[in-house]
Amino acid sequence: MKIISVAHYKGATYEAELDDGRKLYLHADIITDFGISVGMETDRETLKKIVYASNFRRAYQRALYLLDYRDYTYSEMYGKLIENYKSEPLCTAVMKRLTEHGFIDDVRYAERMARKLVEVKRFGFRRCKRELMQKGISGFTAEDALAPYSDVFGENLMELLKTKHSRYLTEREDIKTIEKVKSALVRYGYDFTEINRAVKEYFESAEDLEEEN
Repeated sequence: MKIISVAHYKGATYEAELDDGRKLYLHADIITDFGISVGMETDRETLKKIVYASNFRRAYQRALYLLDYRDYTYSEMYGKLIENYKSEPLCTAVMKRLTEHGFIDDVRYAERMARKLVEVKRFGFRRCKRELMQKGISGFTAEDALAPYSDVFGENLMELLKTKHSRYLTEREDIKTIEKVKSALVRYGYDFTEINRAVKEYFESAEDLEEEN
């Protein structure tokens, strides 16, 4: 096979035409790396390498473009790439490069997300772990990211009772309303054991305050 023409296409992309009529659209870096020029003879193996290098570069640059807008987990980015490039070996190779260069780091992602879930949204451990795993974070990595907040979950639960649900928790005997509050807190990711304990402490604190006054 012979390359019969090389012409500028647009931007940094060039069009290289083969003598069998096929056209390759290659970045200038690929043209330079492989010394592609008019009259160049190439075999099938070399052509495969050229196409692979071009696809790799395109996929890698696409990943960097996406990362300019937000962080991604390994699973999320791999999904984005495979959706467009359909090749598992290619996408795996791109992901390897991204992780080696620190652009994809599930531990870092999990730590940042855990801080937001706990400190801003005040979710319980179970909800936090579920949210992390839905992003493709492994269970072990999620648990490690949440470990520093083991003491914070209880504080957040009490804070939710005081700020978000205090208007409902006016009567200890109002079981129906209390159960609704408990159900809401379960959706936040707290389990019934810690919810029951927190509700009990909430009413005890409220009663102690009344006695003092």
